[in-house]
Amino acid sequence: MSLPEQLQQTCDNNWQRLAEKLDADQIVQLKAYSVTDKIITTSDYVVESMLRFPLLLTEMLDNNWLEMPLNTQQMRELLRNKIAGVESENDLHRVLRQFRRQMMMRIIWRDFSFQANMWQTTAELSDLADICVDEALNWLYDHYCKQWGTPYSKAEAGEESTPQRMVVIGMGKLGARELNLSSDIDLMFCFPRHGQTEGGRRTLDNQDFFIRLGQKLIAALDNNTVDGFVFRVDMRLRPYGQSGALSLSFPAMVDYYHDQGREWERYALLKARPLGEVDGLSDSERTQQQTLMALLKPFVFRRYIDFSVIDSLRSMKRMIRQEVQRRQLANNIKLGEGGIREVEFIVQAMQMLRGGKEVQLQQPSLLSVLPEFVSLNVLS
Repeated sequence: MSLPEQLQQTCDNNWQRLAEKLDADQIVQLKAYSVTDKIITTSDYVVESMLRFPLLLTEMLDNNWLEMPLNTQQMRELLRNKIAGVESENDLHRVLRQFRRQMMMRIIWRDFSFQANMWQTTAELSDLADICVDEALNWLYDHYCKQWGTPYSKAEAGEESTPQRMVVIGMGKLGARELNLSSDIDLMFCFPRHGQTEGGRRTLDNQDFFIRLGQKLIAALDNNTVDGFVFRVDMRLRPYGQSGALSLSFPAMVDYYHDQGREWERYALLKARPLGEVDGLSDSERTQQQTLMALLKPFVFRRYIDFSVIDSLRSMKRMIRQEVQRRQLANNIKLGEGGIREVEFIVQAMQMLRGGKEVQLQQPSLLSVLPEFVSLNVLS
């Protein structure tokens, strides 16, 4: 493809850099793609990844991953195969980061060459984050159960004690499956019931176990190593914010929101979604997650309009506007007037006001909700 004259020099320089670092076969394979000139001219990330990790590039070229559309299960199987031989936490960190880099290169390549539209790109990025979080958690859970013991529920009358697993709830753009290339991931950690570990060197309370496990998961995703990071993790949306426990039981979480939850937390929970492979859950685990989300729904979606919500939304909007003015971001595509944040605010404000009665508004995806506003005459 021909490039504008101003960009041709960048393209030529990047080809020279690649030729100095990659072998002849890799260069031939890259030149076989008609869009390579455009990609290496417009994406510094792809060029730097090729230069720093030529072995990852070879694997991608040999498997045609650059242009191949991969569904969620295919990406999951690829990561599982890579994790299967992992024996240490450091190796897990390396595998996760290199897998994420490969998939990001593929997603950027397909996006920049118009093989995927914006909504396909954001969905793939969200799937990638889901898979990295879930598979990292599975490995860490198995690894640390051997050291700390397996957490079991406290047996109630007539019940058996059952193993407990941590549930990761995605918030914000991840919860809506609308993650973009530069997004952090907003997470909350919780577990079904209190109890104690069994089979470890010493007994731990379940909450202590899951707080430690959550810290290990954050490190696996967020730590910046020689291989980079997987995703930046933000835990500030959890109950009590940064001062709160890193992981709460389901009952404690429900009690918090119904007793102390604030309007901005309703706003945040609009996009909450349990992460992980649904088909991989046991019936009891699936039921527990569904029960948790059902118990949180009345806090988020009120059956009747509470006029104090309107005041809270006005206050929230006022703070957003003041922050934009303070940081001089009037023309910022994300934070300025008419930008992404404002579109999200309009949608979520309407969901809070009308979602209790209009059940079709009770979904996290902005793209899915917008047409519902038109059908309900909420917006033209």
